[in-house]
Order: sequence, then structure tokens, then C-alpha cells
Amino acid sequence: MKVEQMMNHAVKACHPEDSLNKAAQTMWENVCGAVPIVDSEFKPIGFLTDRDICMAAYTQGKPLQALTVDGAMARNVVCCQLEDDLDSAMQLMREKHFRRLPVVGPDGKLIGILSLDDLAHEAGLSLRGGVNRELRERVAEVCIAVSRSRVFARSPRTE
Repeated sequence: MKVEQMMNHAVKACHPEDSLNKAAQTMWENVCGAVPIVDSEFKPIGFLTDRDICMAAYTQGKPLQALTVDGAMARNVVCCQLEDDLDSAMQLMREKHFRRLPVVGPDGKLIGILSLDDLAHEAGLSLRGGVNRELRERVAEVCIAVSRSRVFARSPRTE
């Protein structure tokens, strides 16, 4: 199965000069917790989550309208290609501990997003009267890897 078959084609994006207020509004109106950040050619250059917005407002003590996406976005954006095999994209999500991957076309422009939520939804659909156990197992592996990185980040280390 290819990424193109599972990705969300109706992806919304923001630009670095947008206000965090605009980014939050985009997330609210499109029922998503994150957006890719694109340059003027619509090529991904960053990623912004709702948590990034909250932490920027908290640490800088300013209203969202006064803060830009550029100051809060993650700059290490990892993308997958439209024609990539779903297994390789899921492996990338496991390795990088990412819940979402922007999907780019051959020209490097953003054309969609592949999310763990989309994969979980697909894994829950019936398959010829049963369930797709193989996909469920692979989605669970990605979820465990992503969750493990977050749990380790919160836990105090003991030597």
C-alpha cells in the first residue's frame, strides 16, 4: 500500500510570518492539532503543534496575535513522498517518534499529511468481514514508539 492511499489530501498549512493566532484558528477550524509550515513555494520548512503555540505564549508572555509561527515552529521537518510505501513511512514515524508526516510530491511541494490518527482509523475498518490485524499491529508499533519517547522525556532518569 502506498502513502497516497492513506494520507489526508485536505491538509492546511501556515507560513512562518503568520501569527500564532492565525495558526491556532487554522487548527480549530480544521479540527487538527498541528500544521506543516511552508515557504512561498509551498515546500515544508517546519511543523507547528497546538502545544508549540501554548508553550510560546506561556514562555514569552505575549498574546498569540503578537507572536509569529517562525518563533514557535519545529524546524526539523521530516517528510515522506507521495509514492512511498506505507511500511517505510510508518518505519520513519517509529524511528523519529513523529505522529504526523507531511507528504510531498516529486517537486517537494506539500500535497498531504499522513497521521497516526489516519492510520488508526484505517486499521479499525472492517476488511472482508474481519479486521486488518496486520495493519493494527503495525499502527500499534508506531503508537508505542511515539508514546515511549514522550514517557521517557517526562520520567526522571536514574543511574
